[in-house]
Amino acid sequence: MIAINNVTKKFGNFTALKGINLNVAEGEVFAYIGPNGAGKSTTIRVLLGILQATSGDAKLFGKDAWSDALEIHKRIAYVPGDVNLWPNLSGGEVIDLFVSLRGKHDKARRERLIKDFNLDPTKKCRTYSKGNRQKVALIAAFASDVDLYILDEPTSGLDPLMEQVFQDNVMEEKNKGKGVFLSSHIMSEVERLCDRVGIIREGEIVEVGTLDSLRRLTRYNVNVSTANAIEGLDKLQGIYNITKQADSLAFDVDVAEMGKVFSHINNFGIIKLASVPPTLEDLFMQHYEKA
Repeated sequence: MIAINNVTKKFGNFTALKGINLNVAEGEVFAYIGPNGAGKSTTIRVLLGILQATSGDAKLFGKDAWSDALEIHKRIAYVPGDVNLWPNLSGGEVIDLFVSLRGKHDKARRERLIKDFNLDPTKKCRTYSKGNRQKVALIAAFASDVDLYILDEPTSGLDPLMEQVFQDNVMEEKNKGKGVFLSSHIMSEVERLCDRVGIIREGEIVEVGTLDSLRRLTRYNVNVSTANAIEGLDKLQGIYNITKQADSLAFDVDVAEMGKVFSHINNFGIIKLASVPPTLEDLFMQHYEKA
């Protein structure tokens, strides 16, 4: 659904995107993460045909994001992180306006979404909080019959209950074979929803893969209690940050060395052992600490 090939975007002497490559398939939820200023929104604006890439090409459904933007927009729904609405229209009127642009939508689904997101569609948009403005955009997106959702910090301003409603709707669309390109700062949201993750740093893609594949590149945290004091642990390869606690030992271990390390520990009579995989936030911070 999305194919970004060696895309570079320059603003004068500043290079916002440095030859990035990404692909998103049908039925895939792809997370695009990075700090403010890393190039996430620039990438999304290139995909939407708002900005033209300086070099390289970005395609959606096999069509060029810049020259075929009109055709592409018939098949996508976009939700930004900060929604501005017409102040004198009601929320319901704005939803109807957006979905009518595509010619067809499911009215029953529209009503269900309004109920699920707990939105009063009769109020004027000028009275809405930031969270309610986000709800209007999300309802309009999910009520539309599209093939691809491009979501840039879509849950900004939503409370945890509404975040759950959002996640349920994303999974519903995924199960229909729709594609989702999601930029988010909420790591728990990304971990629950996404099939693959792309990490961007200073305009460059530094990692792309499933969470499992990314975790295999890093370390697990281990906490172990044994009948006898463990000896020689610091001599093994792939062991880091050994700390003694009241009745246990904690350390980090490279995934590739876990088998050898656990075999060594077993010689001292394991009483209790807990192994915790790194969170997405750990992976993210590891990349930025390297920088």
